[in-house]
Amino acid sequence: MPTVFTHSVVPLAAALAMGVPRLGRRLWIAGAVAAMLPDADVIAFRMGIAYADAFGHRGASHSFVFALGIAALGALLHRPLRARATVAAAWLFACAASHALLDALTNGGLGVALWWPWSDERLFAPWRPIAVSPIGAGFFSARGMDVILSEMLWVWLPCALVVMAAIAVRRAVSSRP
Repeated sequence: MPTVFTHSVVPLAAALAMGVPRLGRRLWIAGAVAAMLPDADVIAFRMGIAYADAFGHRGASHSFVFALGIAALGALLHRPLRARATVAAAWLFACAASHALLDALTNGGLGVALWWPWSDERLFAPWRPIAVSPIGAGFFSARGMDVILSEMLWVWLPCALVVMAAIAVRRAVSSRP
């Protein structure tokens, strides 16, 4: 899995690319939380639930159904988020789903249960360039630094390029007479 920092980079980049004022600060923050939330499933380890179980790490909480649940919650809470229900739902679905899709791009673990509850199969993307992050204190090691460098190359840099391109397009469009 990418680190929690990197999972929040995707909504940050998307919000900056769209223009944070257009999206709204509250909804952007909710999206960052939604992008990190699937990894709360690590508490399953303390509850004796095995990694490979449906409710283990990268299981149900990494599915599109879970992302839909987050989207539904966003639609219900759209007023406190100061957004239209459809905008809140779409944004939060995309942010939560981005977590599983990033995890599928890593080079370790058991894959992600994208299609749970219809399938417990754990899937990986055909191309897996992102180094998988060690869980827990192992993050503070040489391997953890390798993971951050891998994430900077494969996630942060492309996100930064998308943001810069979007800003350049907005400026070019707004400077037209």
